[in-house]
Amino acid sequence: MMATMMVAFQNDMATALYVEAWTPSTVGQYAGTCIFVIALAAIFRSLFAIRAIMESRWLDQEINRRYVAVKGQLPMHDKMSNDSLKQNMVLSANGVEEQVMVVKKRHTVARPWRASVDPVRAIVDTVIAGTGYLLMLAVMTMNIGYFLSVLGGTFLGSIAIGRFAVLHEH
Repeated sequence: MMATMMVAFQNDMATALYVEAWTPSTVGQYAGTCIFVIALAAIFRSLFAIRAIMESRWLDQEINRRYVAVKGQLPMHDKMSNDSLKQNMVLSANGVEEQVMVVKKRHTVARPWRASVDPVRAIVDTVIAGTGYLLMLAVMTMNIGYFLSVLGGTFLGSIAIGRFAVLHEH
């Protein structure tokens, strides 16, 4: 048998969420289900904030990474003197002048793969995707209460911690 797809919102309190066993039959159960959906949507927004904070920390660690000189390798000054992005300039402060070498930052599309970063990033992204799909399924029930709960949780999550979720998504 083929189930018919809902094309209009409905307000039936006995709308299953995720599994048939999770079908509210009382007003209290329906309210509890809506509260769960609100919390799930707020958690979803907080996951974006957590990811943004982690990305910021990882970038700071990468920028502050120290490099070790290896015997037999060219010194940093010799490597930079052949760099096409460098410019020799004069730095002046309090009447003292010093010759300096300014090297422009190379713009890379991606940072190198790191075992300490990328598996954690993959786990966070997977949890974000799973939570997003669960919220999508709640909306797809076409129950107006579940839909408004997703929107309410998104609002609450964004107002509480949205300032931390600076997204650099494509």
